Amino acid sequence: MSFWSLFGEQLWAARTPILILAYILTRALSRLSPQIERYHMRAALTLLLGHLVALAISTGQIVSGYEGHIAGITSFAFELLAIISIGVTALFRAVLPRVGLRLPRILVDLLTGVGVLVVFIAVGRRAGFSVAGLITTSAVVTAVIGFSLQDTLGNIMGGLSLQLDKSIAVGDWVSLGPGEPAGRVTEVRWRYTAIEMRTWDTVIVPNGVLVKSKVTIIGRSTGQPAWTRRQVDFFIDFRTSPTDVIEAMEKVLRNDPPANVARDPAPHVLLLSTKDSVAQYAVRYWLTDVVPDDPTDSAVRIRCWFALRRAGISLAIPAASVFLTQETPERAERKTNREIDQRLRALKKVDLFSGLTAKLQRALADQLEFMPFAVGEAVTREGEKDDGLFMIVEGHALVRIGKDHETPKEVARLGPGQFFGEMSLMTGEARTASVIAATELLCYRMNKSAFQQILEETPMIADQVAEVLAKRKTALSAAQNERDESRRKREVESEKQDLLGRIRGFFGLDASQ
Repeated sequence: MSFWSLFGEQLWAARTPILILAYILTRALSRLSPQIERYHMRAALTLLLGHLVALAISTGQIVSGYEGHIAGITSFAFELLAIISIGVTALFRAVLPRVGLRLPRILVDLLTGVGVLVVFIAVGRRAGFSVAGLITTSAVVTAVIGFSLQDTLGNIMGGLSLQLDKSIAVGDWVSLGPGEPAGRVTEVRWRYTAIEMRTWDTVIVPNGVLVKSKVTIIGRSTGQPAWTRRQVDFFIDFRTSPTDVIEAMEKVLRNDPPANVARDPAPHVLLLSTKDSVAQYAVRYWLTDVVPDDPTDSAVRIRCWFALRRAGISLAIPAASVFLTQETPERAERKTNREIDQRLRALKKVDLFSGLTAKLQRALADQLEFMPFAVGEAVTREGEKDDGLFMIVEGHALVRIGKDHETPKEVARLGPGQFFGEMSLMTGEARTASVIAATELLCYRMNKSAFQQILEETPMIADQVAEVLAKRKTALSAAQNERDESRRKREVESEKQDLLGRIRGFFGLDASQ
């Protein structure tokens, strides 16, 4: 019988064509399944080629008159191993994941190992040696090896248990202990678990250590979103009213929370302790994205710092500080004069007040309030009532219309030297727009009582203010109702006269002035 005839019979006897077809189909599935890595198909192809080569050698030996027993057994071994490789790849890495059933990697490896053991037994039987006897005679050696590798075996069993009970999964953010930085689990292998830190470093933790240690899984709570609670501490002079401190910080965090800070549950502030000259406060909030933890803490600190500055509350100075400066009336007067000079410079930048006499400007500067705001904070809110007029010293602000249930629309941008809030100051009306700090914003605030004195001494300012109010109100109305420019200009003059009468009435001015 010729080589090719015998080789063909051997191929069909070993069902090799069916095995080749199975490989081709699995190869096609692998292109549709990103879970299948390239080395899986390379391993199957290598085993299949080994089977064909061994089968060819066995056929050649038989045709030449030699015994092809060893080559035949080798071909049989490669055949079984190729079947296991192709079957495991097709079933566990292609078919089951597509129907939503994904087995842990370690379990797949374990099933593969069991299959290899079955192949070893089957090949042993065909070769004519007893696998059971081999296992019995090597029991002592196995015990010695197992004792020496107990740590490695412990890590392997730990990795198997982690994947079977799914206590730690790839993608979880974990912390290995108090004060330890958090990291994301990227891989759970037989021996170790890889944790990628925010510093772009990867920590390799033996699985045996993980199963014996206390591990915190950040953001995992049954039936709850993947949020975590954070705490930021502040230290304030103990003489400051706790009510004022808590109100100032809670107001800004609840009305204008930074990015990744949950509105519900709302952030809250607690007075934790008082010691020496320091009161310790804790800002607690829910972080909606566990990745940017430190940046969000920083944003919360910035918001609270500006809120405390606006409320006139200073952070605590360490009790160990020694003050050598002698407080004298002269020094206090110098500090006051510096502040007044700064306020006067701010007033001169506003066209509305630049024409006032030095006496009136000084009287007005004495009553201004310094108001700093952080980026994104609302200086005024549409619909609220407040009799304050704000003058911008540094930074920029955005004017928006649209309440909570509407999409905000930006209608203006204000910068240094400009003012806003004059409608509420002059007429007592609710705010017609919201003003949001686009950058760090430094303002001075003027209330009704301060402006009352200016109007009484210089009534002509009412006409200037009325003209500005008419233009702004008409612009807002046009933006809200999408009026054209020509119609808006026609309304300015009539709106001005109406507002001038309302201002005079609100401040009790004589209409003839």
